[in-house]
Amino acid sequence: MRKSMALCLMTMALTVQAQQGGITPDVLKEIKSSYKHTASDKAIYNAMAGTSIAVLAKNHERLANFDTHFSDRVVSHGITDQQQSGRCWLFTGLNVLRAQMMAKYGLDEMEFSENYCFFYDQLEKANLFLQGIIDTREKPMEDKMVEWLFKHPISDGGQFTGISDIIGKYGVVPASVMPETYSSENTGQIANLVGLKLKEFGLQLRQAASEGAGEAALAKQKTEMLGTIYRMLALAFGEPVEHFEWTMKGETKEYTPQSFYQTFLGNDLTGNYVMLMNDPSREFYQCYEIDYDRHTYDGRNWTYVNLPIEDIKEMAIKSIKDSTMMYFSCDVGKFLDSKQGTLDLNNYDYASLLGTTFNMDKKQRIQTFASGSSHAMTLMAVDLDANGKPKKWMVENSWGAEAGYQGHLIMTDEWFDEYMFRLVVEKKYVPAAVLDILKQKPVRLPAWDPMFADEE
Repeated sequence: MRKSMALCLMTMALTVQAQQGGITPDVLKEIKSSYKHTASDKAIYNAMAGTSIAVLAKNHERLANFDTHFSDRVVSHGITDQQQSGRCWLFTGLNVLRAQMMAKYGLDEMEFSENYCFFYDQLEKANLFLQGIIDTREKPMEDKMVEWLFKHPISDGGQFTGISDIIGKYGVVPASVMPETYSSENTGQIANLVGLKLKEFGLQLRQAASEGAGEAALAKQKTEMLGTIYRMLALAFGEPVEHFEWTMKGETKEYTPQSFYQTFLGNDLTGNYVMLMNDPSREFYQCYEIDYDRHTYDGRNWTYVNLPIEDIKEMAIKSIKDSTMMYFSCDVGKFLDSKQGTLDLNNYDYASLLGTTFNMDKKQRIQTFASGSSHAMTLMAVDLDANGKPKKWMVENSWGAEAGYQGHLIMTDEWFDEYMFRLVVEKKYVPAAVLDILKQKPVRLPAWDPMFADEE
């Protein structure tokens, strides 16, 4: 009897507590009284009832100020198209390299096979997942790392470590040697199927380990599983070439993917590039490493230096002035006028339309998951004023030649400050003081840190 009474009293206390934080009739009355139903409110409601908010908030005054002049610009030819895939990171990295090859050999056009590199990216990510399952086999399923692995067995997104890891290991081929397929341009279905199979394989590996299978037995089982994944990828994308012929300026030679890369580029993608971040939610002038943020198990985790935005701009300007494009990523969906191809904080006036303000700064947007890097593009132009200060920037995108401004996006310097996150530059443009930061022992961040989702 006493036990039942105590339980009843506890339930009543919890109910009262819940009611104290809920919307009571009096609270609802107060909330409703703040809405005045003015004539302008009615007009805005009628407009919003049948029209996109973005259309209504578009600031048409900005259209008159659309300027496409740039004081410094890297020459580029041809716009690539990632289609319905999350391979922006791959297109961006290969666009940086193709610009170098075109300039070096005086080529009017050049495109590397994204499909070739993507095949090996997916195979390597499958191995990364399966080996991760083996490494964590003694941990419970509810362990944070095990949970993260099963939630993210594979993806078509990525970042610059994918460029350095995959090309360094497998080389590149011209686009004509391994062209796109439907599945490479529309990655969703095959990615879901491969991911589903990997989860099944992951459970099998954990079961085998629980039954006493050792390292050698698990490694053998993993190799057999990767054979299944290889077949799935080959059916979707085609099997990667090992030897091919290619003609440049009338001369035909035979290459392997590795010899082709070494012959025409040969960049040290691991040692000659520095990854920079502007993340005001973390300490500046500090080196960071993201655990498990790589594309190959035997590759390197993504390691970067966190810097104030002005420091990053200085290196970007040096690179552009020296005709060198850069891997760049940002929160592309914010204030994007996709038709005009501009990224401008004044493209849309949501405050006037909705009668409120949106005043979080970059640090606060990161902390509340309101903003983060979502898309990679190739930074290739800057417009400097008389004092050498940037007014606007331009990137080469991978959404096709008809998207944006002739396949490009133009961003104001103010937008760059707020929504630019990552830049990869060659070491020769990086000050010695920043290179010294890379010698620090990095602060290690977990794989599930929300700032480091793959770019798509």
